[in-house]
Amino acid sequence: MKSDCPLPAIIMKLSIIIPAYNEGVNIRTTVRDVVATMNRHLSEYEVIVVDDGSHDNTSAQARRVKSERVKVLTLKHNHGKGGALTYGVRHAKGELVTFLDAGGDFHPKQIVRLTKLMEALNADIVIGSKRHPMSKVNYPRIRRLYSWIYQVLIRILFRLKVRDTQTGLKVFKRQVLAKVLPRVLVKRYAFDLELLVVANALGFTKISEGPIDMRYNFQTTGINRAEIRHILVDTAAIFYRTHILRYYTSRASGARSKLLPFTRSKLLNKKR
Repeated sequence: MKSDCPLPAIIMKLSIIIPAYNEGVNIRTTVRDVVATMNRHLSEYEVIVVDDGSHDNTSAQARRVKSERVKVLTLKHNHGKGGALTYGVRHAKGELVTFLDAGGDFHPKQIVRLTKLMEALNADIVIGSKRHPMSKVNYPRIRRLYSWIYQVLIRILFRLKVRDTQTGLKVFKRQVLAKVLPRVLVKRYAFDLELLVVANALGFTKISEGPIDMRYNFQTTGINRAEIRHILVDTAAIFYRTHILRYYTSRASGARSKLLPFTRSKLLNKKR
């Protein structure tokens, strides 16, 4: 039975995957900063931008960063953050895989910080946490309230030993994603949560939190009531699969034929 996510051979240290939807205003700066920072700290890395069916010039702006380290993949239709990240992972060749939001809330030097933390702790996953005592965060009070309420709910429902599941900066060992992604069903609002819940259920319990410096980009799209409703519905579904169906630890979940929806969808896959 084949239960792992099929990935390319490892040929470098780090893959940085940046999902982007209508990020034409921000993506060039984000990618440029990532490349400049990584060039100072790491010799073996790649940056994979996944344009998730944007209606603006996101792909074109990403390609303006002239670097052989950068690969731009363009999905014809929007699949959600989780869908875009999953697609990016299928093209990743790094021993470690980083997820980074496109909006520029995090300086890329924090990727270096988290990867060093992963190596020092031999962690399976390291997540940037707004609630780490050394974190410096600047984002709207209403977002702080929403985040706090949601994390309290998460701790009650899933007993994850993390204080922040939703921050858009995470580092994974490659083999963790290979095992976890075939079991993840959520592609949009609660993808980050399901990823950590599945990892924990499969025994990847070395999940560490690292400090972040977060400067909220007010040019990015905020969260609205409809999105909150979707997040709660997805969270309830994850709870049902975890505690009622025991889906994530079943043999059936590892053998899903619909591993990645992109194998059948019409793609416009553009690379450098």
